[in-house]
Amino acid sequence: MNKGAVTVNEAGNGQAQQTEQLAVRALGWVFDLLKSRNIIPNPVQEQMMTSHVRAMAHRSVTGEPLPEVDASLFEEISDDSMEMARSIVREFGNLPEEEAWLLSVHFEVAKDNL
Repeated sequence: MNKGAVTVNEAGNGQAQQTEQLAVRALGWVFDLLKSRNIIPNPVQEQMMTSHVRAMAHRSVTGEPLPEVDASLFEEISDDSMEMARSIVREFGNLPEEEAWLLSVHFEVAKDNL
């Protein structure tokens, strides 16, 4: 089951349209998750998170890889933020674990607003 993943060759849709559709769905996943946890990002955090999720959608559609990411940079991220990020990455269905590492930073920072 690929939940939110979009294949590049879906008939009738260009990559830009696929990316936009997936980004809108993914942003819904993210903001629903944050709301369920009473986490409210400030406007700058929301803008950065939105930009990142849109980039994730682009990579999901195009298959473009992330540059290499050093796992040790994320050792201080809480298990909660990491699991939240992993749940979003699982929704895409075709992104690597490193995407969760990067997304977890957004969640960790937004949690500090409480």
